[in-house]
Amino acid sequence: MKKINVVAAIILQNGKILATQRGYGEFEGGWEFPGGKIEPGETPENALVREIREELSIEIIVEKFVTTVDYDYPNFHLNMQCFLCSVVKGDLTLLEHSDSKWLSKENLETVNWLPADIEVVQTLIHDLAKTT
Repeated sequence: MKKINVVAAIILQNGKILATQRGYGEFEGGWEFPGGKIEPGETPENALVREIREELSIEIIVEKFVTTVDYDYPNFHLNMQCFLCSVVKGDLTLLEHSDSKWLSKENLETVNWLPADIEVVQTLIHDLAKTT
């Protein structure tokens, strides 16, 4: 099975987390944490900064590693490294996504997350419960 290595940004701003809706491809319409593939020679953190700039036209700082999700989709295996990030510059512009929402911890489960991203949501809910 083909293995795809990606990174995802859990962007936290004003106590809310950014969710983006895929605007193309096999999973169009599903909600995800923004990010993308790691290019040869890139660190996961550098890939994430580049992907977010390309997809959302904002500059982020990668603050800390949160979790890795390994998920088997029907046609490929996804390895997704997820990092907590903050916006440092720019205005959010959707260049590849069809929609976005800032979700509070209470409504993280109100969008139709893609399967691999559901695992990240569960981790976040668990971690946020420990801090409140």
